[in-house]
Amino acid sequence: MTAIDNEKSTIAIMILAAGASTRMGTPKQLLLYQGRSLLQYTTEIAIASVCQPVVVVLGANAEQIHPQIKQLPVRVVKNSDWACGMSSSIKSGIELLNNLPQKIEAVVITLCDQPFVSPQIINQLVDTYYSTKKTIIACEYGDTLGVPALFSQTFFSELAALKETSGAKKVINNNLNEVFSIPFPLGDIDIDTPKDYEQLLSITKRPTQIEK
Repeated sequence: MTAIDNEKSTIAIMILAAGASTRMGTPKQLLLYQGRSLLQYTTEIAIASVCQPVVVVLGANAEQIHPQIKQLPVRVVKNSDWACGMSSSIKSGIELLNNLPQKIEAVVITLCDQPFVSPQIINQLVDTYYSTKKTIIACEYGDTLGVPALFSQTFFSELAALKETSGAKKVINNNLNEVFSIPFPLGDIDIDTPKDYEQLLSITKRPTQIEK
């Protein structure tokens, strides 16, 4: 059981999907995964969690990518400054949340290219936030702390002020005394190159290979 009611949730989730996928050579948001595009898959995972609203930040190739999630109950923000890096997408998402009529207590920030993110992981972040009273709940993998991560509203200004290519990890590292972490070994797997994608497809065909 989760600590909150889905209908009354003030914990938002933001999916960052604005990058140009330069190392992939094609928009990775559109790569086929589990019978749908990677972005649609990730968005459906977010919708299945306790978090509401679901915000998707698009940027590069937005007109091509948007139709993948057009029919889903999400709020889409288009980051015209996507070339400035992840910080600009986080800022776009935070601005949208700050302008919503309801008070958003916290936000889970996640990426569209971490294929093993699940509703269970997202919900665990939320439950841990309530049970520990910590203001940042981060995932731990590969000897680092990173996203998916939950940030209390008290960090919205700091998130929106990130510069250049900085991501949410910088806010985590700047406030380690406020952080509680949960283990997510498969969070270390993301999709940046064609080789990454090939490995993902081979892994998902042989589930025993991803057991930790």
